[in-house]
Amino acid sequence: MALEIIGMITPQRQSEIIAPQPPAIDRDYLRAFAQAHETAGFDRILVPQHSTGPDASHVIAYAAAVTERVHFLLAHRPGFIGPAFAARQLATLENLSGGRLAVHIISGGSDEEQRRDGDFLDHDARYARTDEYLQVMRKTWTSARPFDHQGALYRYEQAYSEIKPLQQPHLPIYFGGASEAALRVAGRHADAYALWGEPLAEAGELIRRVRREAASHGRRIRFSVSFRPILADTEGAAWDRAERILAETRRLRERSGAKPAGPQQSEGARRLLGAAQRGDVVDERLWTAVARISGARSNSTALVGTPEQVAQALARYIDLGVGTVLIRGFDPLEDAIDYGRELIPRLRALVAEREARGQSVHEEAPALEAVG
Repeated sequence: MALEIIGMITPQRQSEIIAPQPPAIDRDYLRAFAQAHETAGFDRILVPQHSTGPDASHVIAYAAAVTERVHFLLAHRPGFIGPAFAARQLATLENLSGGRLAVHIISGGSDEEQRRDGDFLDHDARYARTDEYLQVMRKTWTSARPFDHQGALYRYEQAYSEIKPLQQPHLPIYFGGASEAALRVAGRHADAYALWGEPLAEAGELIRRVRREAASHGRRIRFSVSFRPILADTEGAAWDRAERILAETRRLRERSGAKPAGPQQSEGARRLLGAAQRGDVVDERLWTAVARISGARSNSTALVGTPEQVAQALARYIDLGVGTVLIRGFDPLEDAIDYGRELIPRLRALVAEREARGQSVHEEAPALEAVG
């Protein structure tokens, strides 16, 4: 199994402990942030999409132009443009980046967030739309001749794309969502299924459910898990840092007038909040406090400890069958640099050592580029 490590960049400096400041796009920061990930040894960088923020595809176009090797993961929300047109846009960006693009499909876990962009479908209807959207998108990427499509939401006559992805058979499709509606779509379409940082037991149970759903379609899926590692030279210092992060998160939320946050329509957020009800610390070093006070609106659980301890904790998820790890920090740029120096080399060495001993619990799916 080739371990894939993903980071995340934003076009301005911000996090739960860093209040964003204008401008919305800081090109110097974005360039430094992207290049830091490449230098640190990340395989891929996620660029998120928000209903009030800069367009993620253009952020990736700029970041790709100032890097050479690192790949990118574009958060993409179905429904705002047609799937055939979106397929051509994504294939164009993938070609111009030298084949360095994958797409992370976000159907939407918040009615409020979706409505800002004019989308008033409910939760399950959004996933039904995603299902048909991905049918058309994949066919546009792979069809050797024009095709017709007559569906519940989309209708095409002689749809076709002259530009095809450099990666075959198409761009890797990452997918998130823990509801029953989401799992059905994941089983049919996802190359990589993304979990937030749940406790080991819950993560293992969800992986098994997704595996069964994919197997019913004759498919195999790669699994990704996301965390916010908090590192220090000693375990005590790491927990002290976690408490400072929590205090600053509370301070900024109070200063901004933020109300206690709930999970909205996201089943993944509900699952994280359920874990947080068991305590601020689960499975020895899974820290849920920020997820609890923020409503788990994003991947907000942390692994806390020394670099060696956090690498060992991540390896336990890899034993469950995870092949991709997304890590991002509360001090985003500084942590990315630190992960490259302290965590990523340890994690890669640990995985290689465990595989050499035959300790990997589950056989992983093929490389994403080879998954149909």
